[in-house]
Amino acid sequence: MTTDIENAFGNLMSRAQAGAQEPYDRISVRDHIIEVEIGAFQTERGNTQRIRCNVVVEVQPVKSWIEDDVDRILSYDRVTEAIEGELSEERLNLLETLADRVAARILIEPQALRVFVRIEKIDRGPGNLGVEIVRSKSADVGLRTLADTPHPIVLFLANPVINSPRLFDWLSAAEANDRPVVICVGAPSVTSPQVKQHKMVQRRIDLLAIEQNAWVLASFDDRCVVVGTKTELDWGMRHDQISVWAPSKIVLDAVDGPPLETKDLAVLVEWFAEEIQAVEVVFVGEAPSGHLEISREASVDVVDL
Repeated sequence: MTTDIENAFGNLMSRAQAGAQEPYDRISVRDHIIEVEIGAFQTERGNTQRIRCNVVVEVQPVKSWIEDDVDRILSYDRVTEAIEGELSEERLNLLETLADRVAARILIEPQALRVFVRIEKIDRGPGNLGVEIVRSKSADVGLRTLADTPHPIVLFLANPVINSPRLFDWLSAAEANDRPVVICVGAPSVTSPQVKQHKMVQRRIDLLAIEQNAWVLASFDDRCVVVGTKTELDWGMRHDQISVWAPSKIVLDAVDGPPLETKDLAVLVEWFAEEIQAVEVVFVGEAPSGHLEISREASVDVVDL
């Protein structure tokens, strides 16, 4: 009985280990405190209070070497964003409702198998009042999609635009847009090394040249953040960040990537736009020569430069 009581009131990691039937890996977010309006009592309406969230997620063990790659694991951001996302949907009366919705959102992630959620009110009395739930992935979870995953606009800025006085205007328009904007650039104006006899080597050189130009653009305005992984890109799109794409990792990791030659920038940019399910591609200062059809559901103010 002592063991049962210790497990019931112990930390969630201990609870997860005690109830495990398989040797799963686990990630955890502990003592995540948020101030929010929640509760069914009249005294709780119109007032905020602190809640403490603890979450442990069991994930399938990684069978291959992860190579220190953030895109191969379940990011901690997904856990905290599940909490904040559910709290932003509507005012809730019950911690039970919040815990259940947080668990459901986390289980959408392909790596997640089982999740423990404990949420406590820490301002309601001399002790902590809370609820703890355990949820496992059901067969139909994979049919759901994240409602808050945005579909961005991809904005290609040619070098004359990057070096023009209008750059600030374009970045301000991107910042004000209702949809997230991901910026793509080409290689710098200077000629990069040419290794014609080795296409894969040349591909890496060309991609790194584009990344150099991405960092140059970011140096002109602090609103621009260079991103090179899908995890960084996804986070930026859901947090109103102007992301500048550094293409090497995503291109080289792709199973069905763009052609080896990256000289045709339109083809590379449109391939990327399809990968991230963009609703529109806008080329500024460079005429597109690709042929990929992309739906036009959103727009930015295109001007002649």
